[in-house]
Amino acid sequence: MSVLGIALDRSTVIVAVDPGKAFNRVWISDGSGMLADPMSLAVSREGVSQLELALNKHGPDAPVIAIEATGSLHRPWVTELERRHPGSVRLFAPSETKSARIQLGSGRFKTDDRDCAALTYLARQGGGRRYREQSSVEALRAAVRHRRGLVADRKVAQQRLHDQLNALCPGLSAPAGHGRCLAVETPTGLAVLACAAAFSGRVPQLRSLMCRAPGRLTATTAEYWLQRWRTCLPPPADADQRARWLARDLDRYRRLRDDIEAIDLEVMASLADTDGQILTTLPGVASIRAAAFAAHSLPVERFPDAEHLYSATGLAPALYQSATLNRRGHISRQGLAEHRDALMGIAWGLSQCSPSFVERHAELRARGMAPIQARVALARHACRLAFRLLRTQQPFDEQRYRRGRLGRER
Repeated sequence: MSVLGIALDRSTVIVAVDPGKAFNRVWISDGSGMLADPMSLAVSREGVSQLELALNKHGPDAPVIAIEATGSLHRPWVTELERRHPGSVRLFAPSETKSARIQLGSGRFKTDDRDCAALTYLARQGGGRRYREQSSVEALRAAVRHRRGLVADRKVAQQRLHDQLNALCPGLSAPAGHGRCLAVETPTGLAVLACAAAFSGRVPQLRSLMCRAPGRLTATTAEYWLQRWRTCLPPPADADQRARWLARDLDRYRRLRDDIEAIDLEVMASLADTDGQILTTLPGVASIRAAAFAAHSLPVERFPDAEHLYSATGLAPALYQSATLNRRGHISRQGLAEHRDALMGIAWGLSQCSPSFVERHAELRARGMAPIQARVALARHACRLAFRLLRTQQPFDEQRYRRGRLGRER
């Protein structure tokens, strides 16, 4: 998946598309200038048909279609145009479009037409990435983003379940640090919630609690929660209504868990079709963590070296250099938050399972670094390692990595 890098012939027709939610801004031009007035075409079959009619007026040669890859807005047209013109669609990141606008003298003025001019400029120079070469990465990125949204919904649902249970049985769902915490995602937590909804907050029998557990629940654990339940204040006056709310919330939470399990399988299947599968050879990095990082790092050829990839995550410290001044600030936080979180997750997994990273983490903590500072420092080494694996497609070897690290230190 390499950047093309070959300048186009002047006679090549370039279609620049700046995607929108309802309408796409379109420029059609060649080396001599605009071939048609700028158009705003609907994101529908009618819009694509109008574009095809405009292209048919300028010869049978296949055009080069430059589209800005903005979230998910570009996907409908990209899919259809790639089907009609195989190999003609080229994707550009928003950062590339912004850089081109700056070169064209309009960095601070963003309009759809200026974006189209920037896309035309980039395509004329031979930039971009073919869509068909990274369609598998697009599928992986969509699955990862969908899973991230489901996980965020699950966190909100868990907080709502704790709130509902605390209203029915005050003090039963204690937060961490105030007694034994009830983890609602475990069989114990689900059984307690089901009983609270079934009996409107009243204390159930041991048999009722154990039979509602979706997994393993020992009699000792069940008796502990029943004893704690008996010490709670009585349910409120509107307990029946709150129990119905809790039952519906619990049903939504269960379905949400099923959805996450299903998307996990899809993410694993999508990861296997990309170069990111090699990241699963890292200790402590399974398919989900590897997919989350690979989705925003591939194609890795976009980055000339590991430092550029690390900078793209936003974890690199801000740097100011002028003459003899050299200042380093806090991390830049540029780029996507999910890309940054994915790299931090890989660094955490390595710090738990890789002997080399465990030692390095201990060294950083011994220097007085806070846990989060140590993990950010580890993330830079993890990024270099992941970049190397994505480039070479060679599985991780702990001994080889240790030898290489010791050699660099000497």
